[in-house]
Amino acid sequence: MKKILVVGGAGYIGSHMCKRLSKRGYLPIVLDNLSRGHEKAVKWGPFIEGSISDRNILKRVFSEHRIDAVMHYAAYCYVGESVTDPSIYYQNNLADTICLLSVMVEAEVKNFVFSSSCAVYGEPEEIPITENHPRNPVNPYGRTKYMVEQVLNDFRTAYGVESVSLRYFNAAGADPEGELGEDHNPETHLIPLTIQAAMGQRGEIRIFGDDYPTPDGTCIRDFIHVDDLAESHLRALERLLNGKGSGTYNLGNGVGYSVREVIDITRRITGKPIKNRVVNRRAGDPAALVGSSDKAKNELGWEPRFPDLVSIVETAWNWHQKHPKGYDS
Repeated sequence: MKKILVVGGAGYIGSHMCKRLSKRGYLPIVLDNLSRGHEKAVKWGPFIEGSISDRNILKRVFSEHRIDAVMHYAAYCYVGESVTDPSIYYQNNLADTICLLSVMVEAEVKNFVFSSSCAVYGEPEEIPITENHPRNPVNPYGRTKYMVEQVLNDFRTAYGVESVSLRYFNAAGADPEGELGEDHNPETHLIPLTIQAAMGQRGEIRIFGDDYPTPDGTCIRDFIHVDDLAESHLRALERLLNGKGSGTYNLGNGVGYSVREVIDITRRITGKPIKNRVVNRRAGDPAALVGSSDKAKNELGWEPRFPDLVSIVETAWNWHQKHPKGYDS
């Protein structure tokens, strides 16, 4: 049984990945400091509480387990927070990742799957965005992802570390079996916010600007189901384990939905009223982000199971109904 170190494996996407790894016959070993994750979401392998900034813990993990590959989900991911507090983003997302990579090199582990982001592109020059689109991130979050990609290129040249960077768009939805879901504190992602409003857990949804150059004036995003993300990451991992080398891929459904459309769809699915209020734009938000995943489909053989927003919201609604207080339910 191959052992996969999943850093950030107690978080939203990392926990879904661990379930997928276990089903595939791998042993996921989770390292997470629980600053933004949930120990209750770790169910499929050993759990070590700690940070990727701690070289001693990393060395112990690599010495006690014969790690075949590392999958990285331990980044901070809030655009707004990265603008108001960039220091923690450069430390956690960039410096701490370099620490992890350097210990990997010492342990002679050469396979690395990296959760990158469409935020590396910045304001799109064309839609849909392909992997060849210029990278000009407009916020610190996107810059940290872009910088790590450059670090990975250098580590491949210098140390032979092969990596796959997956630039995904807006992760959403929940485990189709209802076992895992999205539980952030504070919550900033649109779909769980709208569901919380539908459940009466918040009074309204704030729309950050309605004067963007889009059909209804609100931002447009490409949403991808978290389970589809996990499957794509599994295929990226197996690309590396099979010796096919490094790569970079966009992950999205290729369809954009505006903020108002997301709210309207959630209203229909839940049958609940959802109040909203327009407020000022949020710093660092591009008007529209929609990606092309043709390269991932062609080279990884990946195809989304949940290509439309309705099915994505339905799985999220199902989980939140069963877990009204998140993992504390």
